[in-house]
Amino acid sequence: MRILFIVPYPPGRAPSQRFRFEQYLPLLTQAGHSYRLASFISEDTWAILYKPGHALAKATGILAGFLRRFLLLFSVPAYDYVFVHREASPIGPPVFEWLIAKVLGKKVIYDFDDAIWIPNTSEANKIVAGVKWHHKVGIICRWAYKISCGNVYLRDYARQFNPNAVVNPTTIDTVNLHNRVRDQRAPGCLVIGWTGTHSTLKYLEQVVPVLAELEQHYDFEFRVISNQPPELPLRSLNFQPWRKDTEIEDLAGLHIGLMPLEDDPWAKGKCAFKALQYMALGIPALVSPVGMNTEVVQSDVNGYVCTTAADWRQALEKLMRDPELRIQLGEAARATIVERYSVLANEQNFLNLFS
Repeated sequence: MRILFIVPYPPGRAPSQRFRFEQYLPLLTQAGHSYRLASFISEDTWAILYKPGHALAKATGILAGFLRRFLLLFSVPAYDYVFVHREASPIGPPVFEWLIAKVLGKKVIYDFDDAIWIPNTSEANKIVAGVKWHHKVGIICRWAYKISCGNVYLRDYARQFNPNAVVNPTTIDTVNLHNRVRDQRAPGCLVIGWTGTHSTLKYLEQVVPVLAELEQHYDFEFRVISNQPPELPLRSLNFQPWRKDTEIEDLAGLHIGLMPLEDDPWAKGKCAFKALQYMALGIPALVSPVGMNTEVVQSDVNGYVCTTAADWRQALEKLMRDPELRIQLGEAARATIVERYSVLANEQNFLNLFS
């Protein structure tokens, strides 16, 4: 088969691309298939996309993306399948998807791992929020040959428009990437951590009072690994810029991983990615009972599901005081990922999209 991947971002940059399909690309090659990745955003535009200013350069980058998409249409007939991740263009109606599916008659695999039909405006994207055409998600679902969804909530939405929607979870490469286990007995300061992008920093607000209270009684570091520094009133805070080349080493420095969320329609589409990363490294995850989190984490088995501030404090204190408990839950967490959310466990699930 020849497969064209139409994606928003340059390869190796965005977590949604890296952990939904990029890590499966070698498997396509091993199976004798060929593929091409066609990004809308160039490397140069990606470098400034979420930085303040650079309005002219960003606008130029978006226009160049539309030009690349137009030129790409001439090569689409050569492919057997077209895999569209999230959208062919970040703004405007689904013109390219319509041309590919309806005019060129190609089998479109439509993939998304967020509730992208819901407006989720932030400071970084508020300028283009009015022209995002969020309602195009349902339209593209109707045109798709198959729809690959990150969790059941997303799949149920897609099935309103097309019965050929399946759950294809975000997965972790436990052999080549997340291939170590945190040594919970190693000496040093205890580290509670969180990782994510600027758009999800807001979810930390609910655990800040708990951490501030714990600071009065325990010595620990609260490490935030992100692309932007947070502004949090915590003396334990240590910001660590996210870097791809040290991503696993930085995460493996945590003893406990946090994934708080607000219970809203957007968060229900989340695919527990932070928890998956922590758990793959043998780190117990503390999560809010939102989205896919409760499918992945079981309290007192491989982590804790925390609903109230009291839940967060109780779970944190138990794990901070007891390294043996951290080891026990961490081992079970790693086993959960290997058995259910690893590349090896889901290889056939991914390959079945192209059949």
